[in-house]
Amino acid sequence: MRCIEVDRPVTWVALTGFMGVGKTRIGRELAKELMLHFVDLDRYIEREAGLTIPDIFRYLGEETFRKIEREAVAELVTKDMMVISLGGGTFVDDQNRDRLLKRGPVVALWASPETIYERVQRRPGKRPLLDTPDPLPRIKRLLAEREALYRQAPIHATSEGRSPKQTAEAIVAELWRWREAQGS
Repeated sequence: MRCIEVDRPVTWVALTGFMGVGKTRIGRELAKELMLHFVDLDRYIEREAGLTIPDIFRYLGEETFRKIEREAVAELVTKDMMVISLGGGTFVDDQNRDRLLKRGPVVALWASPETIYERVQRRPGKRPLLDTPDPLPRIKRLLAEREALYRQAPIHATSEGRSPKQTAEAIVAELWRWREAQGS
């Protein structure tokens, strides 16, 4: 049986951005559009560690979580045929960002702090960094702190006012432009 060649702009892409911008939902849609495997980094880490992300933070601490996360990124950048949805802080780490940008492309997803707040409220208890009585000010502060780092991604898309499918389609168009600019 012959393998069918699929014309796609890339065979590997990572999605970054703040929690609640839609990386997982959009990543699944993007993987369908590109006919690639989908990997949610946080779920990958949970499977490897045998603990949930909140439990890793609670029992082992953020420093241990970030070490596990760096190991996972180092492994996943060697793979192909996948869309990876990163955790909100993954791209903030210098070592991760360097590895991901070298592997590329990386797409930064954006949404307003208010939209992020509304989305994260739907899943309380799942966001250790927002374990506070009033998360909106913390969202604004963390987003402002991370913005310059997220801006280092070569491709940007908003999830504001779009369905995950619409956002994925817009990303595919950007990936074709990115590929053309790379001379591929």
